[in-house]
Amino acid sequence: MFPTEQFTDPHAAVARVQEIYEHHTALLRDAFKRFSNGEVMPERIRACYPFVRVTTEFNTRSDTRQSFGFVSGPGVYETTLTRPSLYTNYLVSQFKLLRDNHDVPLEVGVSDMPIPVHFAFPEGIHVEGNLDPDHLRTLPDVFDLPNLATMDDRIVNGTYEEMPGDPHPLALFTAPRIDYSLHRLKHYTATSPDRFQRYVLFTNYAFYVDEFIRMGRELMQATSDPEQRAYRQQYTAFVEPGDLTTWNANLDDLPSDRALTGIAPARQPQMPAYHLQRADGSGITLINIGVGPSNAKTITDHVAVLRPHGWIMLGHCAGLSTSQRMGDYVLAHAYVRDDHVLDDDLPLWVPVPALAEVQLALQDAVAAITQLEGYELKRIMRTGTVASIDDRNWELRDHRKPLLRFNQSRAIALDMESATVAANGFRFRVPYGTLLCVSDKPLHGEIKLPGMANRFYEQRVNQHLKIGIKALELLRNQGVEQLHSRKLRSFSEPAFR
Repeated sequence: MFPTEQFTDPHAAVARVQEIYEHHTALLRDAFKRFSNGEVMPERIRACYPFVRVTTEFNTRSDTRQSFGFVSGPGVYETTLTRPSLYTNYLVSQFKLLRDNHDVPLEVGVSDMPIPVHFAFPEGIHVEGNLDPDHLRTLPDVFDLPNLATMDDRIVNGTYEEMPGDPHPLALFTAPRIDYSLHRLKHYTATSPDRFQRYVLFTNYAFYVDEFIRMGRELMQATSDPEQRAYRQQYTAFVEPGDLTTWNANLDDLPSDRALTGIAPARQPQMPAYHLQRADGSGITLINIGVGPSNAKTITDHVAVLRPHGWIMLGHCAGLSTSQRMGDYVLAHAYVRDDHVLDDDLPLWVPVPALAEVQLALQDAVAAITQLEGYELKRIMRTGTVASIDDRNWELRDHRKPLLRFNQSRAIALDMESATVAANGFRFRVPYGTLLCVSDKPLHGEIKLPGMANRFYEQRVNQHLKIGIKALELLRNQGVEQLHSRKLRSFSEPAFR
């Protein structure tokens, strides 16, 4: 029904991807409805993802300043695609770059990669929920189910080796890998993937979430102050878990039905997400990732498929230097990876460099919010190495050996998530940064106790969060061409960003 066709218009190519995807997922949804109602299916029901392919006989013709949008050399390049309605703008931009850089048509057709029946439904719908035991038992005989063998990260890890005759990868993620993460995002954060914005803040403290909620709701309220109104009008809505949406009362072009929409979840999700939305998706998402490197890896593994323009870790840390004070900021420019959660995906010998664009945005944001600059800025912020460890109670063990490593590495701060977030940013080609706040100094007798902690949180959370938001807004204003530099790309990269 859908023969492979060639397109020179990126919009037409995306429209065909959409047509193929909608037809095949509708086929699965209809068949599953009949199956769950007791109809005996005479044969296996299979539907497949759409694909896009480019073939070039010449070397790259790209603008050498670009970091993506071109293939590395002559050959055939291909990837499967999913959820085109979610990725429309992204796909159009990637297709346009391929066309412009190589002057070859895009081929769009139906792949031989099956769509698991679970992924044919919107996120959050559990197909097994109402099936009796007999139907559950026969489900794999009738439909394709999620197959982890098709969802590995060999492409993004740089370890993928195609078999002779196979096309080269065109994108970092296959369609099943993307679908898997989109469903997990809904599970972990209780918000739909289409609510996520392209600039992301990660935090590990509920205090930051509370302040972000307060700020988000306030930005949605009408104001008569011209300066405040102009600032607030950049955001269209504030979204909380359960897709609970508060529309911006300062905008005149929103639907007349601006009532609070969505349903708050009965209980908080594991990693709740909150979204200051912009019409073009370039707003700010904040996620409370909880404590530990495993959580940090889990959520960044899934957020990465949305292809954000950047993410920043805002958290607390133990200050390791005698000159640091409670409430001082630490701008990470290197990481000691004692978290170990990514050792198999990104070997420890791989450097995780600081990214100048993000570093400058964070430094400028600290200066703007604190009204300090130059030499005075050094009173409250220090740039240095951050060590991330996988044992929160490291102080209770014989910690002489890790302290020796931290001392040799010149580490000035210790936490549990920052190195993981940065390393996964490097691995997924997502610009990353870290700004921490010293909340205790265990090596110098200043441990985190309730009274001390409460005073610290009251004094610093609001300012720290404003700095993170300001930094992301600075990055957005600079433009994505500046942010997506060549530093995160290898010499043999898939074309898609």
